[in-house]
Amino acid sequence: MSTESSKLAFDDGWQYAPAPESTDHVSIDDQYGLFIGNEFVEPESGRYFDTINPATEEQLASIADASEADVDRAVRAARKAYSDAWSKLKAAERGKYIFRIARILQERAREFSVIESLDGGKPIRDSRDIDIPLAAAHFFYYAGWADKLAYAFPGRNPVALGVAGQVIPWNFPLLMAAWKIAPALACGNTVVLKPAETTPLTAMKLAEVIRDADLPPGVVNIVTGAGDTGAAIVNHPDIDKIAFTGSTEVGRIIQRAIAGSGKKYTLELGGKAANIIFADAAIDQAVEGIVNGIFFNQGHVCCAGSRLFVQESVADEVIAKLKDRMETLIVGDPLDKNTDIGAINSARQLETIESYLKVGREEGAEMHQSSCDVPDTGYWCRPTIFTGVSQSNRIVQEEIFGPVLAIQTFRTLEEGLDKVNNTPYGLSGGVWTDKGAKIFRMTRKIRAGVVWANTFNKFDPTSPFGGYKESGVGREGGLHGLDAYLKLEA
Repeated sequence: MSTESSKLAFDDGWQYAPAPESTDHVSIDDQYGLFIGNEFVEPESGRYFDTINPATEEQLASIADASEADVDRAVRAARKAYSDAWSKLKAAERGKYIFRIARILQERAREFSVIESLDGGKPIRDSRDIDIPLAAAHFFYYAGWADKLAYAFPGRNPVALGVAGQVIPWNFPLLMAAWKIAPALACGNTVVLKPAETTPLTAMKLAEVIRDADLPPGVVNIVTGAGDTGAAIVNHPDIDKIAFTGSTEVGRIIQRAIAGSGKKYTLELGGKAANIIFADAAIDQAVEGIVNGIFFNQGHVCCAGSRLFVQESVADEVIAKLKDRMETLIVGDPLDKNTDIGAINSARQLETIESYLKVGREEGAEMHQSSCDVPDTGYWCRPTIFTGVSQSNRIVQEEIFGPVLAIQTFRTLEEGLDKVNNTPYGLSGGVWTDKGAKIFRMTRKIRAGVVWANTFNKFDPTSPFGGYKESGVGREGGLHGLDAYLKLEA
């Protein structure tokens, strides 16, 4: 990695020196099998695939490719663990196991942070300060609920579902695993989890944590692979609950596949989140929030603020400040602590982003990109904004999943609200204004599952998360996350 990619030149001539995070404390095996029954086992087919560092295109490890037979083996292990051990444990004992996982994650946080950045391409600041601490926080939070389910649902008898099949994406690999595993275990279920094929490493390291925490064999099983592996989990007849985070297209396929099966499900799908800046907002604060919501995470967040609506009277000021701020962003080595924007997760995702950049230009929008240098090796995209767009433009309506922001203007609150809601998605949004009444009026009428006021992309394990319309079904996090893994009997 060129050191120039992790430096920032200012008008007065000074630069940031490289500040790479050490990898000396990180251990990655050359090969990982499937984690079934608290052991790493060979896949039946003997097939493996490579997981690579998107910043360097170098191989990190070889990962087992699970077949339908492997998934069946994992489900049988989970069912046996549920029947023989996990469902018979006192709830307080289950909570102790979950708490132990949280503590081990805390102790190994530095290692997990580096691996997350190596495998996923996100800046070490995000992995270190957001992803890994939040993952541990989810296990801590749900450990506390394990023996209090009756208080969470007064007047009802909460009963575990059985075996949960979980499929997670590549944008928050460890956090999504914690998001799903922790409430499932707290409610007394066992788990078969499939991580994304491009980011399996922290799930494999989590398997080590689960083994070291001495959970009964089969309580958590982790199988790796691509779409066929996920389909085998969804279609398995002995799975009681499906939890999926990913694209809306795949979500529709899952709904059709499990229709009439009696399986409970939650789907957290795509998004096209909008920030709306009113003229009375603190402009500098709002600009920083926009940058944080779309650029710092490479746009690799389902709730990334990829649409921006600015009140017409301050549009020129906001756009000028955004362009100035974009010039200060450092694109480069994800392990460099100075880096703001890391690598795009895969060559395939970069192709998708670049195709949308082409579409935006063809639709007549004006494209502006940061002038920063990017490394010659790896997958990179400069922060990009489009102006002069309309509601019908594809870059406004479709999820891009990259550091690309489409900007429009509005005059009145009603016009802004209409534009914000003119999307098939409804996952999240943000409102920027110094008027409390305006905040309440907007947040009540924006059709999104989560709406932030004068901030963006803030998460907490106690808060439910999920969307409306094509952004999904159900909620995860908080008490809502418990409900999704229980039968509430009268």
